[in-house]
Amino acid sequence: MASVTLRRNLCHLSEFWIHGAALKNQPINHVCKIVKEHLCSWFCSQKPELFRVTVHHACYKMFHSQNGNDLQPVGEPVYAQVRHWERLEQSLKNEDEQIFNRKLNSFTSSEEVLSFLSALETLPDTMAAGALRRICELETKDAQRLPKEILENSLFKALCFQFEKKPAPLSNTSLVTALQSLILLHVDSQSTLLQNLVAECQNRLQRGSLEVHHLCTLGESLIRLQGPDCVTLELILCQLQDEKLETFTSEDIVALYRILQACAEKVDQHQTFLNKINNFSLSMVSNLSATSISQILAALVALDQTQALPLVIKLGRQVVGLIAHFTNEELGRVLEAFMYFGHNDRLFTKALEQHVTALCLTLDPEVVSRVMEYCGRKLILSKPIFNAVAEMFVCQSEKFSPPQVSKLIEPFGKLNYLPPNASALFRKLENMLFTHFSYFPPKTLLKLLHSCSLIERHPVNFMAKIFSPFFLQQLQGEELYLDRLSLARLTQLYLTSILECPFYKGTKLLSKFQVKSFLTPCCSLETPMDFHLYKQVMFGLIDLLGARLYFASKVLTPYCYTIDVEIKLDEEGFVLPSTVDEDVYKRVALCIDGPKRFCPNSNHLLGKEAIKQRHLQLIGYEVVQIPYHEVEMLKSRLELVEYLQRKLFSQRTGVHW
Repeated sequence: MASVTLRRNLCHLSEFWIHGAALKNQPINHVCKIVKEHLCSWFCSQKPELFRVTVHHACYKMFHSQNGNDLQPVGEPVYAQVRHWERLEQSLKNEDEQIFNRKLNSFTSSEEVLSFLSALETLPDTMAAGALRRICELETKDAQRLPKEILENSLFKALCFQFEKKPAPLSNTSLVTALQSLILLHVDSQSTLLQNLVAECQNRLQRGSLEVHHLCTLGESLIRLQGPDCVTLELILCQLQDEKLETFTSEDIVALYRILQACAEKVDQHQTFLNKINNFSLSMVSNLSATSISQILAALVALDQTQALPLVIKLGRQVVGLIAHFTNEELGRVLEAFMYFGHNDRLFTKALEQHVTALCLTLDPEVVSRVMEYCGRKLILSKPIFNAVAEMFVCQSEKFSPPQVSKLIEPFGKLNYLPPNASALFRKLENMLFTHFSYFPPKTLLKLLHSCSLIERHPVNFMAKIFSPFFLQQLQGEELYLDRLSLARLTQLYLTSILECPFYKGTKLLSKFQVKSFLTPCCSLETPMDFHLYKQVMFGLIDLLGARLYFASKVLTPYCYTIDVEIKLDEEGFVLPSTVDEDVYKRVALCIDGPKRFCPNSNHLLGKEAIKQRHLQLIGYEVVQIPYHEVEMLKSRLELVEYLQRKLFSQRTGVHW
């Protein structure tokens, strides 16, 4: 096994020499003490043998003494417990590498790693690569590039010099690990160091001497260095496809997903291979960490793997038990994937409730807005989540960006829910709009204000601005026409200003920006009738009223709303034929509300249905709600007729038909 002789390299490289200044300020006695304690038990278990420490150069003694360590005289016998490790290179075992790696992982800064290495005389290549990897992990958390003091550190230069000059003797693991670490540390891609390592990797790749793990690591490294279009990457993927998936570890599978994600535009070329990976991954889900799960889900989204729903569902179940272990960014990826694939699970919702309520004040605003967006998309009315988020927004509203504010508030309107602190919530929102109105993108602002109107928090102070020609021009942008949904929202807001805010005397919405109907196939502000439920009610009404001509279906009103069933009454309470327009004294609007008009698994109307019923009442209709959950409890047609009679005529003793 090749090894990195740190001090010897330092002696050969005069340009790396800093006369002890860099290391003099970094005490290592405490590090050496801990290292001795960790390794002493293994050394003592070996047969005590005497060996000599050979000083190869005069400058070696100066280097060693400047760090406060006196050299043993040549020829003096010492035991293996001392810090000189030349015999370690020859007798190292796997358990010793594990001890070394555990020690590396305990360090919290690159300086500690380098101080630790300064106590070593020789270092096997796998350990040298491990040290580089640990420096990479520590330095890429907060900074994009390696600090100057690390780059100029003589020990760090010695490590790099060994990899640069002698890459051929390195093991496969050491080679690809060193390349990966140096790329992540943003070492100059044109440097001799990286070019030599890449060339050696390509030689071994062409010889077919790299194993699965090495291929995955090399693939990710080359993507970072040369981009997803590099020719070598195709060769790596070809070799990986020839390998048996049973030989892949869970880490290899996750890395493979990341590689394919980087080549998302070529997904069609690799779809057969992807299908095999998706099926094989089902057996590995239980072994995946929170980080791995979030990365796989992100890759499935980028690769549009809608056919991999069994894998998404199984990953979703695993997420439930690991939700406390996700970082804010990872949880955001999970939520984005669940929204993309339409995944919704009761156990996940419960776990999410516990997570959000426990940590809401410490969660990242982006994650909070994602949680609310997820609830809004899947129509999940979770009062614990909504209440906790409302409380957080009141306390920390300044942390949220305009798009995040919109994602946070919209679900309240969509799901027709007011939290206990609604007054404080919307007062805080109004203050933010007053001070940052111009920072909100036009369409985002329109969605936000429309959501407020759904739950009777009417944005009266901002209506004049959004109905103004200047705002409408901004809303349209460079498009020839405003999109249908934006026009519908504007129209409903304008209708709200007329019906629910009669005191509003500001700018009015021009007729060319108003729609004729809120019920459209692609972007509707109303939910279409449930056809099966409508048929049941229709037959019951025919039995009750005596003929089909006494009621009309899908009636469009002058106020853009479509009524499911309309019944007309004269002044004496007689039911009139639907075609008669004279002598109409009262109009009854039957709202035949199927499951899609309610929050799932509840009897809570959605916001767009609640505002519709309010507005129908304000324009003179008597609204009668026929919810599906009441109709489902009826066991016969006779019960249905009696139910409709109670709903329609129980308070009108003088009604006739």
